[in-house]
Amino acid sequence: MQDLVGPALGTLALAAVGGYLLGSIPFGVILTRLATGEDVRSIGSGNIGATNVLRTGRKDLAFATLLLDAGKGAAAYLIAQALFPGVPALAAIAGGAAFIGHLFPVWLGFKGGKGVATFFGLLLAAAWPLGLLAGATWLIVAALFRMSSLAALVAAAAAPIYAILPLESLGLPSSGPVFVLAIVTAALIWVRHHENIARILKGAEPRIGAKKG
Repeated sequence: MQDLVGPALGTLALAAVGGYLLGSIPFGVILTRLATGEDVRSIGSGNIGATNVLRTGRKDLAFATLLLDAGKGAAAYLIAQALFPGVPALAAIAGGAAFIGHLFPVWLGFKGGKGVATFFGLLLAAAWPLGLLAGATWLIVAALFRMSSLAALVAAAAAPIYAILPLESLGLPSSGPVFVLAIVTAALIWVRHHENIARILKGAEPRIGAKKG
């Protein structure tokens, strides 16, 4: 039995550390610095995600940041799934570690983004119906209330509920790791949006498309 513990811990560490390092890549900072010479953390909200990159006036950089931030969550999950087939828990650990890496990147003193793009990319990789349902929720809430943060919060809260729906015929696996992954990432999104939540409650959260006065 002890002979199995070492390899098992090594595999777990590989999935967790590899996922974390991949998720820690700050694409918003890298792309903005290369293209404009600016540090995206010095403008707008100081966030490293696509929304703040858009404040540089470069829609192309914001779109690229969105895709890459989503892609690193998906990549971490899918790589672990390919390396360790039949062990969904390891894929979930790698994907969750990538999400944590985006929130707390070692390269930026553990001050990262809010994780929305990485969250959606991760869900799409883990179970595409779950990702689509969460994405549709974001779109509906954003269209109704014109608040990106509120849309993200509602979509995150809904994801664990979607994860337990009987949708096996659509390809949504009925598995504990995906459900736990949805709960953990959703909880972290709510934690990272605490300032947004305070502004929403005060009626002071900026709305999508609103001009600053």
